[in-house]
Amino acid sequence: MKRKIIKINEDLCNGCGLCADACHEGAIGMVNGKAKLLRDDYCDGLGDCLPVCPTGAITFEEREAAAYDEEAVQRGMAEKIANTPLPCGCPGTNAKSIERKHAPAVHVTPAVASSVSADAPESMLNQWPVQIKLVPPNAPYFRNAHLLVAADCTAFAYGNFHSEFMRNKITLIGCPKLDAGDYSEKLTAILKENPIKSVTVARMEVPCCGGLSDAAVRALQNCGKMIPWQVVTISTDGRILEQ
Repeated sequence: MKRKIIKINEDLCNGCGLCADACHEGAIGMVNGKAKLLRDDYCDGLGDCLPVCPTGAITFEEREAAAYDEEAVQRGMAEKIANTPLPCGCPGTNAKSIERKHAPAVHVTPAVASSVSADAPESMLNQWPVQIKLVPPNAPYFRNAHLLVAADCTAFAYGNFHSEFMRNKITLIGCPKLDAGDYSEKLTAILKENPIKSVTVARMEVPCCGGLSDAAVRALQNCGKMIPWQVVTISTDGRILEQ
């Protein structure tokens, strides 16, 4: 098919790599010190790479090219993330999506089997990891996601948290009182690098949880996008106080 796609002038390319970093789909890579369009079907033709190029080496052209394939992009990004060495060396931080088509089987020891209901509610967690500090900002599950930023305690305080808050959302959790640093930088990166559809912040009524909602609001202000958002406050006895 004939469509608009990027064109890279290697004579003008200085090898800075900014375009490869800006390309959320992984269509651009560095080959022998020069930027190169690796796959036509990874290029969505939106040109996020154009404004970051300091030499004007990237332009648009209209030519015969494979259609943009979002599923192939997501598979490629997932493979790249899975094969990226982790600084902490912990395999539990590998990013992955979780399919929720059927309720999972319940596997328990005989000692507790009698106390587990056959119709136990299904988990609504749709990705791993869930800790704000562990998620990679370019994980494929963030694409077109409804984002839930939740304080650690909310799922324990509110009994129906999975069904009412986590369903069909990507969930990130944290505790501003226990975690060192500020979440706003990581959240800003996630919002900037991905087409997030909405943001819900679930916090507890305790004052220290204000750090979580404040970080989310700063990230929304800093990302340069208009994204629908809301903050829900949950009481320590499990009631919704504000939303």
